[in-house]
Amino acid sequence: MFNHGTILRVTNQGEIATIFRKRNLSGATMKPISKSERTVVNVENAAFRPCINQDGSDSGTSILQLNTDHADCVGFYLYKMAPGTTTEAHEHVGHEEFYIIEGDLTDNDGVAYRQGDMVLLKSGTQHNSTTKNGCLIAVFAPDGERSV
Repeated sequence: MFNHGTILRVTNQGEIATIFRKRNLSGATMKPISKSERTVVNVENAAFRPCINQDGSDSGTSILQLNTDHADCVGFYLYKMAPGTTTEAHEHVGHEEFYIIEGDLTDNDGVAYRQGDMVLLKSGTQHNSTTKNGCLIAVFAPDGERSV
């Protein structure tokens, strides 16, 4: 009745719960993912953390970053800019890739990005960006940035 990937477990309430262990393509059984190994948030109601400029002022930007093993704005994160915001000038230590989920963004050289655009800025790129209407961006920057 049960396949070889089935595990039965008795819950704290005495009920029997059935857990199915998934098999990978080679047929090896994988262990279930525990709550401590997975973080899931819904972007619509997630708490973005405000970013502060180096002078202590409100930057008009905020981030949602699940992996706290990295410094802020290093690795993968969502970046939100309020309407009318301009970022501080910075240089990318490594390559940065980003995807415009919604809104508009314009770099200091006049190149404009819009919803659906995916961008690669190579290591050493120096720029700042502004948004007229606000934006939400998915960013991958494994090496971070430094001020210029």
